Amino acid sequence: MTRALRALPTLLRIGFADAVAYRAELVVWLLSTNMALVMMALLTAVAREAPVGRFGERDFVAYYLATLVVRLLTGAWVVWEANMEIRQGTLAFRLLRPIHPLVHYAAENLAAVPLRGAIALPIAVLLLVTVGGERVTHDPVLWIVFAVAVAGAWLITFLAMAVIAALAFYVDSATSVAQVWFGLFTVLSGYIMPLEIFPRFIGEAARWLPFRYMLAFPVELVIGLTPRPRALLDLGIQWLFVVVLALSARFAWRVGLRRYSAFGG
Repeated sequence: MTRALRALPTLLRIGFADAVAYRAELVVWLLSTNMALVMMALLTAVAREAPVGRFGERDFVAYYLATLVVRLLTGAWVVWEANMEIRQGTLAFRLLRPIHPLVHYAAENLAAVPLRGAIALPIAVLLLVTVGGERVTHDPVLWIVFAVAVAGAWLITFLAMAVIAALAFYVDSATSVAQVWFGLFTVLSGYIMPLEIFPRFIGEAARWLPFRYMLAFPVELVIGLTPRPRALLDLGIQWLFVVVLALSARFAWRVGLRRYSAFGG
């Protein structure tokens, strides 16, 4: 752990240099996150006729712009990179280093956050200008919870992808499983529409699945849909998912690396 902490600043600098060098890929990824804008256009058109639940036209604008900001700050792509390296055998080069491969992947993913933040900041400003301050929380405690929740959302995303990536030690392609995971995320995270618009049983089920805490939870915090007591309870649930997924990722990679080494990886 101490060795990893000492190496982290260097790994982050290298990762940031790679993110800048491959900024075209970042732009392509950003263009692929436009589902929120599509749904915003559809639901604001519906809300012009009548509110959808407690969401009016400006509420949908606030929700989907906040969704874009959170999505930009919490994305992770470790499963695609790890899957390729395991299949091609190049993971062996990472194993020669004295730091766990997941630390390398985490640093590479985190290093792109400043570039994403540079894009998310104008969207956040647009959110304030477009919908005004009345649809953004004024509770300083909720802003602190929001910051911690965004960190938790990134960790859940990264660790879940790390667990799925470990399947590449056993199957031809872990990315197929990742696509199924992303399909569930799209529906159950609040990405395509607020969870409270779905039938009640779906919204209740989503509270006990990790997907809500990857996106809807921080979004609802920042636009003032979650009262403080509920926010603190949900934060505890979110970080419980972080702990469970961290232990799962550690176990999956420990067992997978033994198999990889046994077969000459």
